Amino acid sequence: MRKRIEYCFLTIFPAIYFSFSACGQAIEKNVAWQGLLQRHEEYIKIKNLLQSEFPARRNLPEVKFYLFGMGPRTKLIYKDGALKEALSGKVVRQWKAASEQIMPSEYAVLIGTDDKRSVLIQEDEKGIRIEEDGRIEYLSENPVRLPDFAGKKYAPVLRVLHQELLVDIIHGFPVPNYLVYKKPWYRDGAQVCRCLAMTGNLPLVRDWIMSLSEPCDRNAHHDEPDNLGEALYIISLVSDSSHSLVAKIMEKLPGFKREKYIVGLTDGSDHPVFQTKWLKYGLKCLGLPDPYEIPAMDDYYSSLFWMDYRDKGIRSFHVSSPDSLYPYLGWARAHFFGDKAGCISANLDYPLTWETEASEAEYQGMAPVSERYTGIKTCVPHSWHSAEMFLYLMEF
Repeated sequence: MRKRIEYCFLTIFPAIYFSFSACGQAIEKNVAWQGLLQRHEEYIKIKNLLQSEFPARRNLPEVKFYLFGMGPRTKLIYKDGALKEALSGKVVRQWKAASEQIMPSEYAVLIGTDDKRSVLIQEDEKGIRIEEDGRIEYLSENPVRLPDFAGKKYAPVLRVLHQELLVDIIHGFPVPNYLVYKKPWYRDGAQVCRCLAMTGNLPLVRDWIMSLSEPCDRNAHHDEPDNLGEALYIISLVSDSSHSLVAKIMEKLPGFKREKYIVGLTDGSDHPVFQTKWLKYGLKCLGLPDPYEIPAMDDYYSSLFWMDYRDKGIRSFHVSSPDSLYPYLGWARAHFFGDKAGCISANLDYPLTWETEASEAEYQGMAPVSERYTGIKTCVPHSWHSAEMFLYLMEF
């Protein structure tokens, strides 16, 4: 048995074997841990395949860390042998780590200590648990649903993207990144909620949806008209047209209406096709009358909306394009055109998603992960990026 395991470790994942040589006996005796390591190796293989298929790549700082705390659970960061509360910095547990293996698709970190013990930190559908010296202790418990996406080509990658979505739900809000954003955005939140609906996790944000009271989130310091349709769609996932915000949205619409479409500033520019598509989609999802028409004009944001009306509003923007700063834009366009223009990390196993140089992000919030991220004004992960990748890979 020993020789078979050594051969497996040396040929399939030698780095893991040598990292855990000090605590190899403990791992050898734990069949579940062997399975985790084998599934991690499968994740690396599938992730590398995905990277090879998408030519647009970006190198990001190689910082080894892992975020625990999906949904309403306590937000924790593992880094350098320490498990800390992400927002307060309080140390929850600490070990003298001789080695560590982060296994993103298994929501786990396996630590080999200086005194030749093994510690497993893992998140499951029940909560965040630590397995040490034969004892299991849950640090934070709240139920979430964690499908394995069996049968999907990129199943291990989908599990990681799903984790990145869930970890950025805080206080019941689907924020872009909980370390650098304080509030949810309707634009990002709509796609996150679409993913949550697919995985049975809408209850995690239901209270937020039911409490929505403003037609626009005003995170850009003014009203953005695409928010109206996004809010209607979000509401449709857990409620109906009797939701109190629906009437406010209908009252707000005349201020944006031009002929039979709506228009105004989204991300600093007029995007009437994109904005009207979202409005029509929201109205349809709630079964409301729709007198609006998608205008026949150029709008390079039009291809960011791929959920419906794919034959409308595309004139001058016929080619999809990657985006390394705001990669969710490239993934949305790739979804619209059915191509492979989404930008992917060239060097990281985790996290897989990011955003750079966003005007409203407070990047100093990334300091608990690394000053290297604050220096390049980048947050990882990012929920809109995670959602667009997730939805693309689920369809294609």
